[in-house]
Amino acid sequence: MDLDALTAARREEWARLDQLSRTRRLTGAEVDELVTRYRAASADLADAKTSAGRSVQGDHISTMLARARLRLTGAPENVLRQIPRFFALQLPAALYRVRWATLVIALGFLAVGTVVALWVSGDPALVAALGSRLQLEQYAENDFTDYYSENHPAAFAGTVWTNNAWIAMQCVLFGITGFWPITVLVQNAVGVGTAAAIMIEFGRADVFLLYILPHGMLELTCLFVAGAAGLSIFWAWVAPGRRSRGESLAAAGRSLATVAIGLVIALGVAGLIEGFVTAQPWPWPLKIAIGAAALVLFLVYMIVVGGRAHRRGETGDLTEYEAGTPTLVAG
Repeated sequence: MDLDALTAARREEWARLDQLSRTRRLTGAEVDELVTRYRAASADLADAKTSAGRSVQGDHISTMLARARLRLTGAPENVLRQIPRFFALQLPAALYRVRWATLVIALGFLAVGTVVALWVSGDPALVAALGSRLQLEQYAENDFTDYYSENHPAAFAGTVWTNNAWIAMQCVLFGITGFWPITVLVQNAVGVGTAAAIMIEFGRADVFLLYILPHGMLELTCLFVAGAAGLSIFWAWVAPGRRSRGESLAAAGRSLATVAIGLVIALGVAGLIEGFVTAQPWPWPLKIAIGAAALVLFLVYMIVVGGRAHRRGETGDLTEYEAGTPTLVAG
């Protein structure tokens, strides 16, 4: 084969292929033309390699085909452009999906904690089972409040942040088991209720609330959201609907795993409040107002911003390009 003759005969066709490959927006007819010319150029490249091996003409065709292939298959979106979409659409939409489950878990947590606090504080035998009278009094009068100030605020904030973030991530990532989030939530509810019972026993219930509320409002809400996300993943496996269990679980896992990332950030804020606000000698209304403001911002992001993203069709899942084309189902 004469490569110069091939180049002369196909120059206009290759130029058109190159032009289509560089066009920013293609019509349906242009996409069909691009596919047709891509196939023709591929055949030309095969003929050129068969007859002459590697050549300048063959390299030129390969470059055009590579550009055309990239135009047809698409390219991953720039990571820096994905970040705004994640925080503006994907994350709030994922949080919005678990809003009702979060509310149910919050009510259940408060119910369990309250029952434990009243039950233990009302039974001297149960109080005695927690430790000696001297030990419990030391905890109520000093240890409970000293916990928030015995370490440097930055170190303390970092410690509680990593601990709470790890707990939240466990609830989400191990949610498929079904029992793990429930176990974590019940353990924490019993722990809070037991601490409250000791404080009630020694007439310091007000101190308990004042030290818990500033950071606890946001911190516990994050725990509730983590439990809700984990149980939602479990439910996607139990009741997949029209999709297969694998497809349903994959979709729920992708969308709700984003919740774990958001909670790490929110718990960082809660950790800062616990480390730098809770133990400060400021007026309690101010400290509680700071915690309440953080909670309100989180709920607005979850419900208002998330609701807006949900109405736009966002679920928190990856785009079809990122996740791959799903299996089509009837209905």
